[in-house]
Amino acid sequence: MSDGRTGWLLRPVSGAGGIFALLALAAALTPGLIPRTWITQGALSGCAAASGYAVGAFLGWLWRFLELPDPERVWLRLARVAALAGGVTLVGYAMWFARAWQDDVRQRMGMALTGRSDALEAALLAVLVFLLLLALGRLFQLVLRHVARRFSRVVPPKIAALLGSVCAVLLFWSVFNGVLLRFALHAADSSYAAVDALIPAESAPPDDPLVPGSRASLVRWEDLGAAGRRFVAGAPSPEVLSRFAPGPAVRPLRVYVGQRAAETPRERAALALAEMKRVGAFDRKVLVIITPTGTGWVDPGGIDTLEFLHGGDVASVAAQYSYLASWLSLLVEPGYGADMARALFLEVYGYWTTLPKATRPKLYLHGLSLGAMNGERSAELFEVIGDPYQGAMFAGPPFPSRVWRTITDNRNPGSPEWLPRFRDGAHVRFTAQRNALEDQGAPWGPMRTVYLQYASDPVTFFSFSSFYREPDWMKPPRGPDVSPLLRWTPGVTFLQLALDMAMATTTPAGYGHVYAAGDYLDAWLAVSAPEGWTPERIARLKQYFASSDEQPGVSP
Repeated sequence: MSDGRTGWLLRPVSGAGGIFALLALAAALTPGLIPRTWITQGALSGCAAASGYAVGAFLGWLWRFLELPDPERVWLRLARVAALAGGVTLVGYAMWFARAWQDDVRQRMGMALTGRSDALEAALLAVLVFLLLLALGRLFQLVLRHVARRFSRVVPPKIAALLGSVCAVLLFWSVFNGVLLRFALHAADSSYAAVDALIPAESAPPDDPLVPGSRASLVRWEDLGAAGRRFVAGAPSPEVLSRFAPGPAVRPLRVYVGQRAAETPRERAALALAEMKRVGAFDRKVLVIITPTGTGWVDPGGIDTLEFLHGGDVASVAAQYSYLASWLSLLVEPGYGADMARALFLEVYGYWTTLPKATRPKLYLHGLSLGAMNGERSAELFEVIGDPYQGAMFAGPPFPSRVWRTITDNRNPGSPEWLPRFRDGAHVRFTAQRNALEDQGAPWGPMRTVYLQYASDPVTFFSFSSFYREPDWMKPPRGPDVSPLLRWTPGVTFLQLALDMAMATTTPAGYGHVYAAGDYLDAWLAVSAPEGWTPERIARLKQYFASSDEQPGVSP
């Protein structure tokens, strides 16, 4: 017998809750989009079991609340024993096959198979997570009942219970959202900002006056940020470019403005334009406005490939708007960075339209992940229809991307969600690991937009509706990098995809949310239509980038 102070915590568990917890636990062991470690599997299993327990306990409470008749005790006991035995058997079955399920996902991504079973470690972590969440749930019940007792003095018991539930939800949500979440975001932002400000001892300002951060630059080396310094210093040399280019090569121009360089997005955009004019960016053949990821990172494969295709006769510009990782920004503030992307586009496009059409560079937009979504938002069609830019190449568009979502939802009947076809393909096309950009029924129009996306990318294919219905991308035909063993389960699939989204950059290049340079190359070939490239040259360049994909890089 427990005393009053701990009784709320040590009460017996709900029978219905336990059965639903076992069912959810078994479903959580099935594969997702991204391979799991024992840590991620344990955390997922604990959360799924706790969620299942909450559902079962709620249904049991609802039955009693509605005062529905209970079955005879002997039949009720037999039903519970049978359900419990079935649940335990199902969990045992799932645990037996869990390793094979994970290996199927890993094999599709070219990863090494799991060498040993970590089932015990994962199970212990799952139990710990479940108990912590169970304790949190019982604390919620304690608050609910306490508030309901107060209300029951003046209103009927059922209304008091309803009011107690509302008050408990509001209290817990305000604590989580107003205190814990804000503290976590502040800590994460401060941490990322500190990392962004670090300048390694061997990292010196460039001597080339055409590189931002040099003595001649309008942007200080310190104000570029870590991602910006890597970006401007990483441009390929003319010597390397000339090994592949059909003609002479020059060093690409890269302009970057860090978040510390100016206070507001408009000021950073104006500074970027001034720096572009200083280095002669508008004298190049190709000009690309890049919207970086949440941390300010620009994927080298996304811009290097374009520079190789045009012999370095490319100028690119990007401006930082955040220190947070893209997946974190997506969950907390999906519109993060739209103001910066829009301000930069208006500055660059506004000046570009004043130049003679015959001599100005071709203008393109580019973005990966959160950069793709904000890149979409940077330009309105009615603003550019009279003098359009030449196209856009977006990779890994996140699930809230408005334009991408509209096009995908209105895809041609019969085309899968992970590789849709939109109308005749004259303006918008999609591609994945296999180049599908030429499999269209019409030639390109005046503006070319390509979306590069992988079926195994949870940042793109996560959806809140997966909580209650099967996503379209799970229906046949599935993408080649999605396991046929993946099954939709109400609630649990939502948790799996949420975890997959956080782990989306742990895959090899060419899967998940890590985009391979060779796939960028196919997309830029279609969008920018460079001249002089034979299939043999393209194959040789792809081989060169394939070796760079095998090297570890910085994730968004």
